[in-house]
Amino acid sequence: MLLSFGGPEGPDEVRPFLENVTRGRGIPPERLDAVEQHYLRFGGVSPLNARNREIIAALRERLDLPVYFGNRNWHPLVEDTVAQMARDGVRRALVFATSAYGGYSGCRQYQEDITRARHAVGVDAPELVRLRQFFDHPLFIEANADAARAAWDTLPAELRGEARLVFTAHSIPVAADAAAGTPAEGGHRYSRQVRETARLVAENLGVTDYDVVWQSRSGPPQVPWLEPDIVDHIEALHGAGVRAVVVSPIGFVSDHIEVIWDLDTEARAKATELGMGFARAATAGPDPRFADMIVELVDEVCHDAAPRRLSELPCTGATVNGAPCAPDCCLSTRRLTRPQ
Repeated sequence: MLLSFGGPEGPDEVRPFLENVTRGRGIPPERLDAVEQHYLRFGGVSPLNARNREIIAALRERLDLPVYFGNRNWHPLVEDTVAQMARDGVRRALVFATSAYGGYSGCRQYQEDITRARHAVGVDAPELVRLRQFFDHPLFIEANADAARAAWDTLPAELRGEARLVFTAHSIPVAADAAAGTPAEGGHRYSRQVRETARLVAENLGVTDYDVVWQSRSGPPQVPWLEPDIVDHIEALHGAGVRAVVVSPIGFVSDHIEVIWDLDTEARAKATELGMGFARAATAGPDPRFADMIVELVDEVCHDAAPRRLSELPCTGATVNGAPCAPDCCLSTRRLTRPQ
C-alpha cells in the first residue's frame, strides 16, 4: 500500500479537504480562505494523487504483488483502503509512506494512520509493515541530483556558472523539530536528515557551497519555525550579488500545491522581480529510479536484502501495525503544518 497525504481533485473538494487537514488545529478561517484560493487557481486539483497513481503504475510493472493506494486526508482514505484489502483476503501487507524523513507529520503520524485504519477495520485487518525512511538511499539521491542538473541546464549559459544551489523542504515549528527523534539523539531528526540529503545530493553534483532553506510555513507569527524562508533567502542572495538560483525541492517526493505555489509561483516571481535567473528541479517521484528504490525497500523486508544507505544518521526501520520505533520518538507538538 502506498500511503500518502492526499489532495482534492476538483473545486468542490478543496474546502472539505482543507477542513479535514486542519481539524482540531485552530487554523483561522481566513487562512483556509487563502490556501483555498491557491488550489482554485489551479482548477481545484492537487497534482499529488495523479503523481502517486503514476508511482503505483510503475510499481505494478516491477512487483508481482497487488498495490493499493491510501491517503491520510482525502480519498482514497487509508481506512477505506485497508477495509478493501481485508475484503480481498489480504492478511499481510507492506506500507510505503511518501515521506523520506523523520519527525511527527512525516513519520510517526503515518504510523498513527496505520493504527487508526486497522482499528477501524477490526479483527479482519491485515498486518501492516511499514517500510523504512529513505532520505539517504542512493537512488533517491541520484534522482534528485540528476533533476538539479537538468534544471541547471535550463538557465541561460552565461548564468550557469554563477547559479547558487538552494535546497528546500517543508518548514515545521522549531519545537516540533526539537521533538523529532528521541531524547537520546537530541532531537532534530527531521532537519538533520534534510541537511544530510542536501549534502549527499550536492556531493553527487560536485557542489561544495549550497544552502538549505525552508518553505510553506504557517501558524501564528509568534511561533518560531525553521528558517530562512525560500523567498526571503532569494532576496538575501540578490543582495549578496547572486545572479541565479537552482532550487531543489528535496523535502518533497512529488509535486503538489505547495511546490507549485511556493516555488513555481511565489519564489519564481520574486526572482523575476529581482532580475535573477531561476530554475526549479523536478521532484524525485516521477523518476523511474524512485520506483526502483521502493522495490529495493520491499526486498529488504521480503528477501532480507542488505539496506543501501549513504549515511549513518538514525533511520526508522520497518515497523509493524503502526508501532512507533520508540515510545518517545518524534512526539507530537501543536500541529501547525500548513495544508499541502
